[in-house]
Amino acid sequence: MPFATLNGIRVHYVIQGEGAPLLMFAPGGFRSVISRWTAAGGKREWQEMDALATLSRHFTCIAYDRRESGLSGGRVEPLTWDLYVREAKELLDLAGAPRALLLGSCFGASLALAFAVRHPGACAGLLLHWPVGGYRWMMKGRTFFQRHIDFARSQGLGAVVARAAQGENFWLDPEIGPWGSPAAVYPDFAAALGAWPVEDYLRIVEESRDTLFNDTMPSGATGDELQKIDIPAVIMPGNDSSHAYSASWALKELMPRAELWEVMAEQQNGRNTLAEILRFTASVSQSGFPPAPGANTKGKPLGSRSSESARGPS
Repeated sequence: MPFATLNGIRVHYVIQGEGAPLLMFAPGGFRSVISRWTAAGGKREWQEMDALATLSRHFTCIAYDRRESGLSGGRVEPLTWDLYVREAKELLDLAGAPRALLLGSCFGASLALAFAVRHPGACAGLLLHWPVGGYRWMMKGRTFFQRHIDFARSQGLGAVVARAAQGENFWLDPEIGPWGSPAAVYPDFAAALGAWPVEDYLRIVEESRDTLFNDTMPSGATGDELQKIDIPAVIMPGNDSSHAYSASWALKELMPRAELWEVMAEQQNGRNTLAEILRFTASVSQSGFPPAPGANTKGKPLGSRSSESARGPS
């Protein structure tokens, strides 16, 4: 089980497969973890195709538990897209890949957009699956943050730490807050979290909320930034309260090289989603990016590669 220290935070990751590098930003909001790409822990398309195993037959997959998720650590500080991108870029560097395809699902699509804004030269193409956005998405995030703020203010951070130990996460149990997951995994982090002055801590929580959930537009990039993303992109639209179809359409309108997959969410499944991923990446390969192997890989053994750096602070 490899870990690396990225931006001073202990991050759980995996690198496996062969072919063009594919940097994967998992779905799940504040539970963005490697297992969301698997048959055991995934949903819908990713569960049906057992995405990490299947995509590893076509790509060198680089996946990880995002900071404050799963087995990765965290740090109490204002959460920003710059921080999320820095972690991702350091992981890409660790993998030895100067350029990669980016696959982002749900909130992971927001991170893919933020990454493309800051490191366009490292992006060969963007696969944006069910991007989040819309009024209901914004209010969901702000409501979850407010529930945590109210709980921490009334019960104290000791109660937050005690509740986090029950093993849930922010997206399933908003009262534990965005640092609940590392508090449940790392005792030293939990002790430090419990010792924070409450009002100082809550100012950081509010700043994080206002940065990540500040608009009904698709998260991760402003409208002006989206218009400057000169990178091939395909948008695979969702259509529910967190993944508004309007968010996908806004990306199509604003991003100069984006195409919208005209298959509605209800008709998407593991098979046609995989086919669309391979179709898009084949078109990107024509521009000089290393092509993925052909889709007909039945019986091909799964190549694997993993590496581990020194474990660091969580």
